[in-house]
Amino acid sequence: MLDGSFAQTVLLATGNAGKIAEMQRELKSLGFAVVAQSEYDFPEAVEDGLSFVENAIKKARHACLHTGLAAIADDSGLEVDALNGAPGIYSARYADGQGDAANNQKLLAALDGVTRREARYQCVIAYMQHAQDPTPILCQASWEGEIAHQPAGSNGFGYDPIFYVPEFDCNAAELDTEQKKTLSHRAKALALLKTALDQ
Repeated sequence: MLDGSFAQTVLLATGNAGKIAEMQRELKSLGFAVVAQSEYDFPEAVEDGLSFVENAIKKARHACLHTGLAAIADDSGLEVDALNGAPGIYSARYADGQGDAANNQKLLAALDGVTRREARYQCVIAYMQHAQDPTPILCQASWEGEIAHQPAGSNGFGYDPIFYVPEFDCNAAELDTEQKKTLSHRAKALALLKTALDQ
């Protein structure tokens, strides 16, 4: 466990403001000062792995190599059963990099007329102390739901507007931040990471 009297700087390998704020908030109590990759001038990692695990490790190792800092990276995405797990690792660039709204519209179009719409968010977080770290910490969690027929809500990003949460009878983007903390794939994976780092 880290001494809370000093902060260990750890790089978060993302430019996503929502992820950065969440990670800063959650890891502060453990004595980590989380800085964003955007504060350093180096190219983003090539995400050519075939799984969330591979891509998370690639991003963390890449960040370590370029900064000399410990790094945290996550790879997450949406798996839709009716589409054989797509968009999966390609979730963020499903609509050729045109953004969240385009991704959502493409997915809704792909499921047009489909009745069984089971889906889940997956998240893998990797923590590496240095680029040659032979035993990175890996934490994986998922969030089960369905794909709604139309978008709703504004509290979220990615596929949240069309990710239906049966137990709350609403879409993920309609949940408040506190509810998401206990439900989301990223929140659950982050809780596992906090436990691992605390030990």
